[in-house]
This record gives sequence, C-alpha cells and structure tokens, in this order.
Amino acid sequence: MKITKAVIPAAGFGTRVLPATKNIPKEMFPIVDKPTIQYIVEEAVASGITDILIITNRGKSLIADHFDRSPELEHILANSGKTEFMESVKEISQLANISFIRQQEMKGLGHAVLKAKSFVGNEPFAVLFGDGVIISKTPAIKQLMDCYGEFGEGVVGVKKVAEKDIHKYGSLKVEEIRDHVFKCTDMIEKPQTKEEVLSLYSIIDRCVLPPEIFDILERTKPGIGGEIQLTDAMREIAITKGMTAVEFEGTRYDMGNKFGILQAQIEVGLEHPETKDQLRSYIKELAKTL
Repeated sequence: MKITKAVIPAAGFGTRVLPATKNIPKEMFPIVDKPTIQYIVEEAVASGITDILIITNRGKSLIADHFDRSPELEHILANSGKTEFMESVKEISQLANISFIRQQEMKGLGHAVLKAKSFVGNEPFAVLFGDGVIISKTPAIKQLMDCYGEFGEGVVGVKKVAEKDIHKYGSLKVEEIRDHVFKCTDMIEKPQTKEEVLSLYSIIDRCVLPPEIFDILERTKPGIGGEIQLTDAMREIAITKGMTAVEFEGTRYDMGNKFGILQAQIEVGLEHPETKDQLRSYIKELAKTL
C-alpha cells in the first residue's frame, strides 16, 4: 500500500535548550535560513507524502503560522522586486496538506501519536520526530517506506549509539537480513542495566507504522517517566509479527540538544550556496586561535 500520510510529533517542551524554548519552539530553530520543522516537512514531501499532521501544544502556534499564507509579506516582497524571496515564502504554504492538533496533556510520545488516529484511518503512516533533522541523498523516511511490509509489520529507522549512551535511548533486538536492514523482534525503552541492553542499535527519529498501532496504544500503560511510550506499543508488534529496522543513510542532527543545534548550523552552512565560502574562511581563521 502506498504511504501518503505522515505524523510529526512536535509537542515537547524542549527543556534541554532552555531558556531559548521558553517562547520559541525548538522546531522553529533555524538552520541557516529555514526552521527545523520545514526541513522535516520537506523530507516527507520529497518521499511522496501528501498529507501531514503536526502535533503541537498550546505554546507552539508559531509552527502553524509558518506554514500559513502571509499575503502582506508576499505583497511587500513582490512590490519591492524580490520575487525570488516572494516565491520561497509562498511555496511554504503549498508543500502539502498540513493540519494541526494539540496534545492537551503531555503524556508522552505514544499519547501524542494516538492523537493522530482519526487522521490516519486504516492506513500505514510515517512518523518523523519534530526535533530530528536528517540530511541525506535519499530522504531518510523514504528509505524506511521502501522497506515497509517487506519483512514485518512496520519499519524503524536505527543507528548505533555508544554503549555509554544506550540508557538514553531504546535498545533493539536485531538480526541482519542484508546490509543495513535487520529483522527486529524485541525492543526496550531506555535500558537501565547491561542485562537489559538488547543491542546498541536504537530507534532514531523515524518510523513507519501500521494502523494497528492505535489499538495497542489505547491499552498501553504508562512506562518510563510515567508516560505512554511509543516504544512499548511497537514492542508488541515486534515480538508478535516482527518489524524491520533500517540503518538509514544520512547525517542526523538533534535540534533539541545544544551541540546538535551548533553542529547543524555549521555543517549545513558549509553546504549552503550563500554561506559556504564565507563560513569556510571564517572557520579556518578561527581555528588558528584555538
């Protein structure tokens, strides 16, 4: 079945980068000249997604404003001859059919995804976490979509994490099928002991899920942190029907992390046609003083 719908959970408080996130959603942090959330939406659209639901909370109206039309700004840009800027602003509202819903209670990622039940219906759908930007030749979520239904009910995007950091992530039990593609038969959210660690492969920012996930989420009890964990619901699918784990190609930036924000600004800036030469020269001169 062709996957045309995507859900982007973007309701977190962004506590790791306070005080910046007190009034500005981390999803609106710019990477050179585009906010984080736009990179994620563009990745979904480039993968064939036509309908997107962004899950926010009451403090994130800026996200909806960004994807809305701005006739006044478009008029000013057109009248001043800045047609290229005008078109780039106008295109934002035409990327896809984008709708929004608020997660009124912060009960975890699983609870946020459950809010998408009526939007998704009885179709498989993509999930792209709102603070994870992945720059790749082939869009990361498309790499997962291409494997959906091939080896199990659903696909998770994975990367290896350092052993010292695995307790911050989920750990997956995997068996290699071919290069960068694995069968996943179990998972655990934030293992606290070495015995609980299934492997150093962890779910990173992307997954494709069957509609059955909603029935599971409705009966999933709160887990780590007293929240409804999406990992706990996916685990039921993994151990009963199996899932596919894809080690996606691409560079991932955690925009909910101070270093991730700096890394994205520098590395994307070094590729951007308007900034790359000046930034490269600046870094070379700065390096002499370090």
